[in-house]
Formats: sequence, C-alpha cells, structure tokens
Amino acid sequence: MPDGGTPAATATADAVATDTTATAATARPPDERDGRLVALADQPAERHRLIAATFTDRVLGTRDWDMPTPVAEWAARDVVRHLCEWFPGFLAAGTGLELERGPSADDDPVAAWRVHADAVQRLLDDPATAGRLLRNPHIGELPLAGAIDQFYTVDIFMHTWDLSRATGQDDRLDPGLCAVLLAGMEPMEDVIRGSGQYGTRVDVPPEADPQTRLLGFIGRDPAFTPAPAAGRG
Repeated sequence: MPDGGTPAATATADAVATDTTATAATARPPDERDGRLVALADQPAERHRLIAATFTDRVLGTRDWDMPTPVAEWAARDVVRHLCEWFPGFLAAGTGLELERGPSADDDPVAAWRVHADAVQRLLDDPATAGRLLRNPHIGELPLAGAIDQFYTVDIFMHTWDLSRATGQDDRLDPGLCAVLLAGMEPMEDVIRGSGQYGTRVDVPPEADPQTRLLGFIGRDPAFTPAPAAGRG
C-alpha cells in the first residue's frame, strides 16, 4: 500500500505521470470504464472528483463494515480508515495545510469518508492550489495538485476494488488507467517489492485483462471472495 512517502509511492507516482459540480462525496458516480480517467491526467481536480465519487458510491452501498477485504487483516472499514488517515499527514508535512477531519472510521465510516473526500476536493478546486508546492524528502518538490493526483487519487482508485469486492458491489475499474499504472509500475518491481507495502505478486494469465493483471501485480488475488458470515470470526 503506498503511504505517500515511500519508494512504492514514488513508483506509483511515476506510473501516473506517464499517462497522457458537485463535491467528491456527493457527485453522482460516473462509469469509470468509459476511459475518461486517462484523458483527465492533466486535470487533477476532475479526476479526483470522478474517482472519489465512485468510491463514495461503494461506501454508501456497504452494509457490513466488518466484511474481510482482499487486503490481509483489513475489514471494509479499514479501507476507509487508510484513505482518511495517511493523506492528511502527508499533506501537512509537505505543505503545512491541514484538512478538515471527520469522525473515525470506527465510529462512522460513511461520515469519515464524506468529510475527508469533500475536504480534498475543496483543496483541489481552490484556485490558490495551482500555485502551491508539496515538499517531501522522498520525492522532492512537486506541484501540489499533481502530487495529490499521483499519490493519493490513484490510491483511491486501487482501493475501490478492495471495498467493492469485499462488499459484493461492482468492482470493475477503468481498464485504461489500470493499463497505464501497470506499465509504469512493472519496470520498478524490485523497488515496489522492497518497500514491503505491496503483497507478493499473484500470478495471472498473461492474456488477462488490464485490471486483472494490475491486481495480481499489486498482490491482490483477483478471485478473492469474502467468507460467509457464518465462516467468520
């Protein structure tokens, strides 16, 4: 899992960099599979709006926050916790900016996500963000909007599959963005594996679709199915 300040996160950022008005938590979720996400590589605010809206849809569709996910030892609420907790610290350390914080994912994962996603979208929509920089000892100095897109928005995209698969919702991702991410990450596999933030690569057929190949690369089992309630605990 990229945490925004590691070699694995840098590799993910490089992958994104190779691809050529409602708030995030209330926008009607788009169909990511129409290929718009790759075309929005130079529009970080809009790409976040679309990807976050899809994740919001899965959050609202979750009925059991204790369902196991494809990430070992994570329940559904831990996916929300991860996204809401790592990015504010990364942002504050690199810019001095503080995001509005909602309740914890333990208390109210839906509200936690809504508050967080809306705060990130407001930051991206703020005209002042265009002139802001993020400074980080691992990645150097980057335009803030681009850094959010490269490190954080892509993290939402990948974790959408985790929450969707755990909770029995539509888990299809934009194949174009899957292909772009995979093409950028594969040459850096040694760095990514060495970071310890991704699981062991899961073998999938070489002719598999881009989503399946990306999932296998980042250590997800594309065939994951959560255990029935009677088999948990």
